[in-house]
Amino acid sequence: MHILKIIYFCILLKMHNTNKMSKKKDAHHESGFETVESALTRTEQYIEENRKSLSIIITLIILVVGGYIAYKKLILGPKEIEAQSQIYRAEQYFEKDSFLLALEGDGDAYGFIDIIDDYSMTETGNLAQYYAGICYLRLGEYENAIEHLKNFDTNDRLVSTIAIGSIGDAYIELDELEKAVSFYEKAVSKNKNDFTTAIYLKKEGLAYEALGNYKKALAAYEQIKREFPNSDEARDIDKYIQVATMKL
Repeated sequence: MHILKIIYFCILLKMHNTNKMSKKKDAHHESGFETVESALTRTEQYIEENRKSLSIIITLIILVVGGYIAYKKLILGPKEIEAQSQIYRAEQYFEKDSFLLALEGDGDAYGFIDIIDDYSMTETGNLAQYYAGICYLRLGEYENAIEHLKNFDTNDRLVSTIAIGSIGDAYIELDELEKAVSFYEKAVSKNKNDFTTAIYLKKEGLAYEALGNYKKALAAYEQIKREFPNSDEARDIDKYIQVATMKL
């Protein structure tokens, strides 16, 4: 019924726009009630003349919406439950730093790559992209780490920040410093908090130093001292500030 109301409103709006000029000419002859009545009459006439095409459009909308709801309930829902049960062992290996087993499985249980391959459309399949990216990063396979972390998408701001910062870490290892800096900057701006921001500010500063840009390195270090004085990174930040200042 909501869809029918929306279509009816759109038709009414179209009729209003089409007859806008003619309505202006006759406005001083018609009362407000007569204007509305006239518009409704024209709308009814339009619907009557285009009944067949409108029926087809409404049917298609119902089929698309109904198909999507059915897909979510009958296919995606059960797949999600199944994926959650399959990822459990891989998460256990991940927590034990057994990254290869977490990625590839142990022969009996799925690894993160299996989860991605078989349940790519589920939220669990998406989460497996993050896990796989971190595993590859720890195993030194930086290109694979970047690929999986870029495929990961989440509304969780903290996890999203860590994923972005980890891409920066992978680029550092590949000696692609400018790309690393850009991802550290994204991680800093994505979600300012006492846990991750100072970490990525310091990494940003070190990357800028490696690029010879001591002005921006100094700015990152000073931001740590100014905004995150209680962080671990702030404990020896004066040393970094002094070195960057001397090299300006």
